[in-house]
Amino acid sequence: MTSNTPRQTAALRSSLSEQPWLRAVVLLIAGAMQTLTFSPFNWWWLGPVSVALILLCCLPLAPKKLFRAGWLVGLGLFGTGASWVYVSISEHGNTSVPLAIILTTIFVAGLALVPGLAFWAWGKLAKDSTVRRLILFPAVWILGDWIRGWLLTGFPWLYLGTAHVDGPLGGFAPLVGVHGVTFWITVTGCGIIACWWLARNTRYASASIVAVVALLPWITGPALSNVQWTTLDEEPTTFAAMQGNIPQQIKWDPDFLRDQIVAYLELTEDHWDSDLILWPETAIPIPQDQAGKVIDHIGEELGENSTLITGIPWYGFSDRVEDFTFHNSIMAIGNGSGIYHKQKLVPFGEYVPLQQWLRGLIGFFDLPMSSFSRGPSKQSPLDANGTSVMPFICYEVAYPNFVASNARNSGLLLTISNDGWFGDSIGPLQHLQIARMRALETGRYMLRGTNNGVTAIIDHKGQITETIPQFERAVLTGEVYAAEGNTPYMQSSSWPVLTLAAILIVFVRVRVIPKN
Repeated sequence: MTSNTPRQTAALRSSLSEQPWLRAVVLLIAGAMQTLTFSPFNWWWLGPVSVALILLCCLPLAPKKLFRAGWLVGLGLFGTGASWVYVSISEHGNTSVPLAIILTTIFVAGLALVPGLAFWAWGKLAKDSTVRRLILFPAVWILGDWIRGWLLTGFPWLYLGTAHVDGPLGGFAPLVGVHGVTFWITVTGCGIIACWWLARNTRYASASIVAVVALLPWITGPALSNVQWTTLDEEPTTFAAMQGNIPQQIKWDPDFLRDQIVAYLELTEDHWDSDLILWPETAIPIPQDQAGKVIDHIGEELGENSTLITGIPWYGFSDRVEDFTFHNSIMAIGNGSGIYHKQKLVPFGEYVPLQQWLRGLIGFFDLPMSSFSRGPSKQSPLDANGTSVMPFICYEVAYPNFVASNARNSGLLLTISNDGWFGDSIGPLQHLQIARMRALETGRYMLRGTNNGVTAIIDHKGQITETIPQFERAVLTGEVYAAEGNTPYMQSSSWPVLTLAAILIVFVRVRVIPKN
C-alpha cells in the first residue's frame, strides 16, 4: 500500500475541511459534544460520533493547520465541560464578574493547548497519509490525555472513557482502565471514517472487516461486565455518611465554626453504633492540634466497634518540607486508626503557584486554606475495625493510575469532598461519575461523603446503591462490602495502553530524518 501521497487525503476532502469558518464551527461543536457524553447528560454514544466529525474536518489538513484544529476541539470541550470553575472564581473568590470571565477563559484556553499540541504532533508524525493518520489518531489522543493528567499537577477530567461507567465499553474498565476505554472510543471513530472511505472506493470487504473489528468490543463489553474480578466479604459493614450542607460563605468564618461541628454531631446522634461513619472534607474546620476536645468527644460517643472518619486540617512538623505546615487531611477516630494527608493538591484552591508574586493581587489568590502542603507518597490505608480503607480527598479521585496503585492493599475505597465550591453546576455530577469509574476499575466499593452532595455508596461495579439529594442536610445509610484481590488494571495501571500507543507511533510514523 502506498502512503504519503496527496491523492489519499484528497479523497476525504469535503465542505467541512475546505471552508475554514465552517470547519471551525464544527470542531467547536465536536468538542462540546463530548461534554454531553458525561453526567448529567450521559449520551455516551456521542463519543465516536464526535471523533468521526473531528476526523472529517482534520484528515485532509496540513500539519501546520492541525494545531489550531486541536485547540478548537479543546475549546469546545473545556469551554462547555470545565467552565464550572467560574463559580468558584466569581462567587467564592471575591472576584468581579468581568475578571472571573477573563480568568475562566484563560483556564479553558490554556487547557485547549494540550489537544492543540497533540494534533500538531499527529500531523508531523503521519504527514499526508490517510492510513497513517487513521492509525495514529487514537495513539496521539491517548498520549495527549495522559500528558494532560500530569502536566502542571494535571487536569485528569473529561476523559471520554469515563462516560462508559454506564456504557457498553464499561466491562473493559477493570482490564484496561479509563484510558483503554477512551482508546477504543477513538478507534471506533476512526473505524467509522475508514469504512466510509473504503466503501467510497468500492472496497466493501475491507470496510466490513474494519466494521467488525471496531464494533466487537461494543458487543462483548456488556458480557464482560458480569465477570467478578474481586471477591467481596460475606458480612456487610454498616455505613452512615453525614451531609452537612454548610454554606461555603461561612465555611471558614470563626463565628460559625462551633455551629458546623454541632451540626455534624447532631446528624450523627442516631448512628454512633454504625460500623463506619463518614464526615466530609474539612467537616471539622479547625486543625487537629486545636480540635482535641472535639476528637475526644467523638471517641466517647462512638460504639465499641465503630469508626468515624472525617476530613480535618492538620498542622505540625512535616519531614517532607522540613518545617511546620498545614495538610488537607482525613483521620480515623474510635475503633480505627490512621491519618492521611492529601497528595494531589488543587492549584489556587489549596496552594498558590508562584505565590510570592500572586498573593494579594486579587481575592481569588487568597482563598481560605490555600496554603496546604502536599502529603508524602506511599501512605498506608486507614484502619476501620480491621478493614483497610484507602481514602482520597476531593480531586485525588480523578487520577486513575494514582487510585489504582493506592487501592491494592485496601478493602474499601473512600472519597470525601466539598463540592460547594461549584454550586449547582455540572462539575459535582461529573465528579461523582469519575468516582464511579474508579470503583469499576478497582472492583471495590467507593464510599463518597460530601458537604452538599452528591453523597453516595458506589458498589464494585460502579453503580450507585444509595444516595441523597444535593443541597440538603441529611444522612445516608446503607451496607457496604470489603473486597479482596486486584483487577488486572490495578496490577498494570495504564502502562499497557500507553505502551501500545508509543509502539504505534514508533512503527507507523513517517520518518522525519531519512536514512543516509
